[in-house]
Amino acid sequence: MPRSCRVDDVLIAADQPLAIIAGPCVLESLELGLTVGRAVAATCRDLGLSYIFKASFDKANRSSINSARGPGLEKGLAWMKTIRAELGVPITTDIHEPAQAAPVAAVVDLLQIPAFLCRQTDLLIAAGRAAAQHRRAVNVKKGQFMSPGEMGGAVRKLGEAGCSNVLLTERGTFFGYGRLVNDFLGLGDLMNLDTSTFDTLGSPPVCFDVTHSTQLPGAGEQTGGRPDRAPLLARAAAAAGVHALFIECHPEPKKAMSDSSTMIALAEVPGLLAVVSRIRAALAD
Repeated sequence: MPRSCRVDDVLIAADQPLAIIAGPCVLESLELGLTVGRAVAATCRDLGLSYIFKASFDKANRSSINSARGPGLEKGLAWMKTIRAELGVPITTDIHEPAQAAPVAAVVDLLQIPAFLCRQTDLLIAAGRAAAQHRRAVNVKKGQFMSPGEMGGAVRKLGEAGCSNVLLTERGTFFGYGRLVNDFLGLGDLMNLDTSTFDTLGSPPVCFDVTHSTQLPGAGEQTGGRPDRAPLLARAAAAAGVHALFIECHPEPKKAMSDSSTMIALAEVPGLLAVVSRIRAALAD
């Protein structure tokens, strides 16, 4: 039996409402975070979907040294705490160094491990221990260089650190240069990850990263993307039965400080969520 992942009052599992993890790529300002969060939260409430607000306080993995990175740990967590209180929803952000795990877990409900760091033992152990201490959850994005089965290693490391409250996220696999491919056979494998050799809790629930999966890596100083294909991927992932969708959105994506080439417009989110909600409901019939 697959396990579930609890993020404050949101339960992510096969028999639960589809969870939406959404927000701007980076916290450009408190006002932006609140604007995006309020809009998505309202849509999710109307559709009966669960919602977790997402934004980054620091984008440490950028193509260029000149890329905008965000407000930093202290100010970013202060903004995230305000957003959580104002919206009344759980929040998530990514961490890049073991030392960030404890202060982030004191504020944030779901700690996110970036895809390029999903094999970093020290980071996973620190995240697992902090999550266990504060009763949080950890979301590990599958590296573009990892097979679905290899993600069992990340789950095991977290478990040995005391954290079994885990979510895994698919975000595309490298295919040659400058393009990601979404392997839906692999997505099925990730949703049925065999953890029997090290625990009996079953496979963690799986999230599909809709917008990062449209990236065109190595397209220049800034990563390129095909956000026009994001709705197609969201529909396909919902039909495949994933437990959550990860969507980065912005009122004006082209003016965004980070991931301007992949985020979708905030105005497009309600229509997209309405479609995936109907697909999810059809699976339950």
